[in-house]
This record gives sequence, structure tokens and C-alpha cells, in this order.
Amino acid sequence: MSNRESTALTDRFGRVINYLRLSVTDRCDFRCIYCMAEEMTFVPRQQLLTLEEMAFLGRAFVELGVSRIRLTGGEPLVRRNLMSLVRDLGNLDGLDELLLTTNGSRLDEVADELVAAGVNRINISLDSVQPRRFAEITRTGELHRVLKGIAAAQRAGIERVKINSVIMRGHNDDEIMPLLEFALERGLDISFIEEMPLGETGRDERKGELVSSEEVRQRIGEYYPLTSSNDSSPGPSRYYRIAGSDSRIGFISPNSHNFCESCNRVRVTCEGRLLLCLGNEHSVDLREVIRTSPGDMGVLKAAITRAMDIKPERHHFYETDQPQVVRFMNATGG
Repeated sequence: MSNRESTALTDRFGRVINYLRLSVTDRCDFRCIYCMAEEMTFVPRQQLLTLEEMAFLGRAFVELGVSRIRLTGGEPLVRRNLMSLVRDLGNLDGLDELLLTTNGSRLDEVADELVAAGVNRINISLDSVQPRRFAEITRTGELHRVLKGIAAAQRAGIERVKINSVIMRGHNDDEIMPLLEFALERGLDISFIEEMPLGETGRDERKGELVSSEEVRQRIGEYYPLTSSNDSSPGPSRYYRIAGSDSRIGFISPNSHNFCESCNRVRVTCEGRLLLCLGNEHSVDLREVIRTSPGDMGVLKAAITRAMDIKPERHHFYETDQPQVVRFMNATGG
């Protein structure tokens, strides 16, 4: 083992890991075209980590210096009894932020409960404000339910509600301004995201459909001057501001601007696989560690610490014509 401090996770490139993205399920009530194939096979339920095991994992990471945990999916709100995990994590000493990424379809039912349990920020996926197109992109989603969820999150008092929009040429690249206006009118943050080529989604032209962050910024700049901001978030968004608005306009650019040099994140899948990089398959089976040594926090923390030595320097999206990673986005939550 390397000579790093036992209370901090640092990889061999000197990056300090203080942010965990924990996927609670690979299931989702949507089938977004950039996230899944139309027909999916999901992890058998008996292979999933229990919510108690996830809480144990969360505690281990926090004791190792992680200060932010984001719950992801699939769609996290389809996981039965999820609120018990949210409450357990929200009570952890040393956790500064508990965050959630959701498609928003069930958010109106639990927004108040999430706030009471300690959720600070919520990201909501929204790729179109046109009901028919929204249904085409999500395959199964209903826009009115997501809009209801967004409003509920704001009423519940979430500190910041952010919209995540994946822009794809020929699908929704004509909605950059409508999506931005939607956010500005409601005082929401928004991040425009370059699509990440994960899994075989059935779309063969993904590379040609890529819209770069620079192109999105240029289109917005035709209507609003964008000012670079020092605002930061746990993730990789680079933020800009528009005069007179409190909304933050972010850009996540995994393809056109490799942000790996500042990566502070690791992910745990719903079956307990610790992924050291979204764009690579380097991983460690933490479910095996937990179930071989149940309740042994020392063994689990040692396994997590050792895993930092295999975190790769960077990903290699779009450097070949085939996806570098065969798992779908729903397996890790982005």
C-alpha cells in the first residue's frame, strides 16, 4: 500500500477523491435514447446491494474523507424504501452535501421528505420542453410529470435545483434557447452536456450527433452575453452567468474538453462495483468485500483505499468508432 494518509483518498496522480456517486438501482421508468437500449436486461434484484449495505459503504467513504455523496440510478426514486438510505446518509457526521440526480417523474411525491432527510441539491434531467419530443427522447416519459417534480423541488426548499440537458444534433439542438429560457424564467441552474458514448444504445450516428459545449455557448451568445464564473459544484460543470439572473449556466464537456486532470469522483454501481472512472472499466468488487467480511469497516476502508491505485489518468471517449465502455449509462448514473 502507498504511504498516503488513511483518512484521505488520493490516487497516484495526486487527485484527492472527495465525491462519491452511488447508484441505488439500474432500473428506470424512462428509456432515454442516450442512456439505454429500447429493450434492457437489468441486474437481478438479489444481486443488488441492500440499502443497509449502501449505508455502510457511504459511512466508509465519509470516514475516508468523502464530503459529498450523490444518489443516482437508473432512476433512484424507483428503488423501494429509498428514504431509509437517504436518512441514514443524511445523518453521517462529516458529510457536507447529500445530492440526488433524478428524471423528476416521481419527485413531486417525495420532495418534502428528501429535504427533511438532508438532501441539499437536486439535478433533474430535461432534454426537451416539447411534450411530443420529450416522449421521443425518453421513449416512455411524460413531460408534465417532470415539470410537476421540478416545481415540487423548488417549493420544498432545495438549495439549488439544476436541469441537466444532453444536446444531440438532429434530436434537440434546436431547443438550446428554449431550455435556457425555461431555466432562467424559474430561477433554475442548467448544465448542457455533451453525450458520453456508453453502451450500444441502437444509435449508430452518435459521434455525428455530438454538439460541443463551444457550439452551445456560441448559440447562447447570440442572445445573451455569457460571463465566465468562479462558481463551482461537486461535479465537472464549468459555469457562466447572464447579467440580471441568479441562474448558473454550466457546460459539461467530456469529449471536447477532457476534465480528467481535476477528477475528484468515484462511483459505486448498484451491485457494489467500485468504478474508478466513468469512461473506463477499472473496478473493484466491494460487494464481495462487504459480504466476505460483514460489518468489518476496517477491511472495507482498506479495499477502497487500495483501489485508488488503479484509478486511470483519463478516459478516451470518441478516440475509436466503437464505445470504449460497453455498460450503459443507467448502470452508473453518469
